[in-house]
Amino acid sequence: MPSNEKPLIGPRTRLCMSLSARPSPFGTRFHNRMYELLGLDYVYKAFSTTDLPAAIGGVRALGIRGCAISMPFKEAVIPLLDAMEASAAAIDSVNTIVNDDGCLTGYNTDYIAIHDLLAAARIDPSSPFLLRGSGGMAKAVAAALRNSGFKKGTIIARNETTGRALAGLYGFDWASGPEGLTAPLIINATPMGMAGPEADMLAFDGTVIEAADYVFDVVAMPAETPLMKVAERLGKTCISGAEVIVLQAVEQFALYTGVRPDRQIVEDASAFSRDVAKRELEAERQKA
Repeated sequence: MPSNEKPLIGPRTRLCMSLSARPSPFGTRFHNRMYELLGLDYVYKAFSTTDLPAAIGGVRALGIRGCAISMPFKEAVIPLLDAMEASAAAIDSVNTIVNDDGCLTGYNTDYIAIHDLLAAARIDPSSPFLLRGSGGMAKAVAAALRNSGFKKGTIIARNETTGRALAGLYGFDWASGPEGLTAPLIINATPMGMAGPEADMLAFDGTVIEAADYVFDVVAMPAETPLMKVAERLGKTCISGAEVIVLQAVEQFALYTGVRPDRQIVEDASAFSRDVAKRELEAERQKA
């Protein structure tokens, strides 16, 4: 494995960052670990903000090379950008900004990761699905499903306006809740099960999970969400948000640095990041 010495932080060091309502330690650990392993003169830092226009203005004005965008900013950030790459323009959702000399371009590496994971799972695209959520991540999932050949599905969203709009965009059905619905493939694209206020929430009840063959939870922190725990106990084929976050972060890394890390480096950085996140989460629980 490469072990080039990383330069000391100085005037030439390039900064990459993330913006989220609830910053996760994963991206910071993952990117910085790969900078270290590859000897790249970069630093990555997570931020939150209550003033999105000012934050994006800072990305532009300070020459910040790249910025990952998480909930709830994936759609709100679009008017603040100069251009949209096809993966983001197709679904009106941005999770990555690349700054080229003050020109900010939006990408969606979530879509790329989800599309690749669906292909790897080899799920029959004639299978109906239930997708819970209608925000930026749900848009990426819905687009990846449709472009992978899935035509029979239901978008489950309490917000009828966004739920119907997303369903209509791709020719899917809409429902306000999962009651009475089952499908071979179920997907959670909401914060249910995410570390924080919704950590103990189950996106689908046991009856829906038991009827499914494949269970996909895009929540990455923690990797073992309540949905994943029940699905694994029932012997379902699972796709986790931990897989999504790694694949999309690798795409971001390549966009920011121009370097595509090999599998060994990605696995090292992923394991390192999970271990640190697990220790930090355990420390928070002990304090509580």
